[in-house]
Amino acid sequence: MAALDKDIFGLSVENHELIKLAYDAYLANSRSSHAKTLKRGEVRGGGKKPWKQKGTGRARFGSTRNPIWRHGGVAFGRTGLENFTKKISKSAKRQAVAQALSLKNADKAVIAMDAELKLDGKTKSAVKVLKDLKVADKNTLMVVSEKTPEILRSTNNISNLKLVKAQYLNVFDIMNADAIVFTPAGLKATTEWLKGDK
Repeated sequence: MAALDKDIFGLSVENHELIKLAYDAYLANSRSSHAKTLKRGEVRGGGKKPWKQKGTGRARFGSTRNPIWRHGGVAFGRTGLENFTKKISKSAKRQAVAQALSLKNADKAVIAMDAELKLDGKTKSAVKVLKDLKVADKNTLMVVSEKTPEILRSTNNISNLKLVKAQYLNVFDIMNADAIVFTPAGLKATTEWLKGDK
């Protein structure tokens, strides 16, 4: 097994605040804002005043599409323009990823391959690699430097395997993986990225 950089995989994580911040930011930035409710002016109908203004003893109403009526509009509803994104600085994101990798390494869930991946585009060859690494039955995250066509064809049909480029590593994928496999080139690219060399 290849050696792991202690500045990335050997950090002492005293609290998980930064990891949680990065985790929540990932979920928030993945959230869509397509939902939209109709205001009273957008609901069809309601043009006729339900009853006359005075003399009935009832409260005055001008439209059956008032928000307090059934089939009425929605007050303060979703507009479809909500912005749920959360910003996190590059340095904070890299530190959070390093902390998450350190936690996983402490749990012995990080595997650094000695040799580069040699896949022929067949799922069978990728399954053999996973079996050799003893992670075939685990939710596995594989980190590579480049997603070549052969690697993509070999891994696309494996449901419990997610392929990610080193520069796109995130806390969400790391924390939800049972095993994290680094190819030699993927490990080098990850180390350079987290140390800010790129």
